[in-house]
Amino acid sequence: MKTEIKTDAKGKKTVLNTCTEPCAIERGMRLIGGKWTGSIIYHLKDEPVRFNDLCRMLGGASRKMIDQRLKELENNGMVLRSVIDTRPIAVTYSLTEFGRSALDILEQLRVWSESHSDN
Repeated sequence: MKTEIKTDAKGKKTVLNTCTEPCAIERGMRLIGGKWTGSIIYHLKDEPVRFNDLCRMLGGASRKMIDQRLKELENNGMVLRSVIDTRPIAVTYSLTEFGRSALDILEQLRVWSESHSDN
């Protein structure tokens, strides 16, 4: 929906069709736009990854942050948490089909970001 702005005779502007709820872009950003969220999804693209390995891959993120984001992704149906029945017990994370559906967007974002890294 295109935003329309009306200007009255005194120059006052009024938006005619304001957003009353989050638009599709905002809803999408809420799913994958959190700090480290896109990187977590990207690192899970090939195979299930153990929590400790994921922490090593994301060296700049705290374990607490990674755990928080993984829980959000799991609650949103984008990541599947699996307990491996080994000693010691380990947990792996993998993408659901819904999570995989974000990979093309993240790849495009990566390419765009790298091509504008000078800015």
